[in-house]
Amino acid sequence: MRILITNDDGIMAPGLSVLFDVASHLAGSDGEVWTVAPQSEQSGVGHCISYTKPVLVHQYGPRKFAVEGSPADCVLAGLNDLLPEPPDLVLSGVNKGNNSAENTVYSGTIGAAMEAALAGIPAIAMSQFYGPENAALDNSFEASAGHGVAAVKACLQAGFTRAHDYALFYNVNFPPVPVTGVLGMKSVAQGYRGDGAFGAHATNAPNGRKFLFMHGRPQQAPTQDGTDAAANLAGYVSITPMRADLTAHDQLGHLARILG
Repeated sequence: MRILITNDDGIMAPGLSVLFDVASHLAGSDGEVWTVAPQSEQSGVGHCISYTKPVLVHQYGPRKFAVEGSPADCVLAGLNDLLPEPPDLVLSGVNKGNNSAENTVYSGTIGAAMEAALAGIPAIAMSQFYGPENAALDNSFEASAGHGVAAVKACLQAGFTRAHDYALFYNVNFPPVPVTGVLGMKSVAQGYRGDGAFGAHATNAPNGRKFLFMHGRPQQAPTQDGTDAAANLAGYVSITPMRADLTAHDQLGHLARILG
């Protein structure tokens, strides 16, 4: 198996090393693991691509590259230039922090998986939830390191069925607990923590100029039962099947009636 790994935390991020170990186990001795990750952190860039400017590529070793661009740029670089053949699988992560609920919309980790899916390549995004039970561990990625292979195998077994032309990809979030505290895996929907996912805080620099710092809401807020963050906070690995189709299908009939 040929696997392409990427992330949004950057080429030096510890979660990428966790993902490399997971990918190496899955690829086997006869497989290949290719790393194409951002040169610097790209958290929160979503599905951004560098459409109006070129990006620089650095090679760090055999099958290891960094791109001065977004996670989606990394996938495009891997698929269209760096890899000799298309990969069998794209893995994105392991993100430092959860990509449950509204975080999914902002996530560069998700953006990379979505880009791979749009290119017809099976893809899985993987993120490590943080909380008081794992933040101070020597290895805060214990849960994802210990259960990452099983989660990917579950997604591969479930498959990547297309619907309405859009390929499936998976969003996997590991709970904020030590590896021994993981209770299992659950198939869940994307959750909702409430309106106003992010805010902005103003501060003045010594020269009098005003700067804004963007910040998110508390991540320990529960979501509805049967959704990702609720499962994570209860100790479960959440697996959410996703597609790039943003249509509100439940509203099509209502809109058609309004339009006559």
